[in-house]
Amino acid sequence: VQLVESGGGFVQPGGSLRLSCAASGFTFSNYYMSWYRQAPGKERELVATITTAGGRTNYADSMKGRCTISRDNGKNTVYLQMNSLKREDTAVYYCHARVVVGPGTQYAYWGQGTQVTVSS
Repeated sequence: VQLVESGGGFVQPGGSLRLSCAASGFTFSNYYMSWYRQAPGKERELVATITTAGGRTNYADSMKGRCTISRDNGKNTVYLQMNSLKREDTAVYYCHARVVVGPGTQYAYWGQGTQVTVSS
């Protein structure tokens, strides 16, 4: 199983970035996909989630209106488009895959993370 993030980097406040996460080794279309982030000295927090077919999405309040999560099941890839970036968005962004297979049983995987730095 692999989740490989890309697209992070350095951006000025107000700028945009598009993160990608390429998945392999599991049936991507069966999994809810999420983006999390972790800033220095802080706990990892959920940024956005998308359901298996992409019909529903959820966003952290801090990112609502500034980011869009999407997925392409044909390419086994999930994306996070981030706009109007702020300094406080600086963090390592992680891709996460999760599937519930039964009561109390789930499988979940993490990517290695990609650094996003928002600074002037």
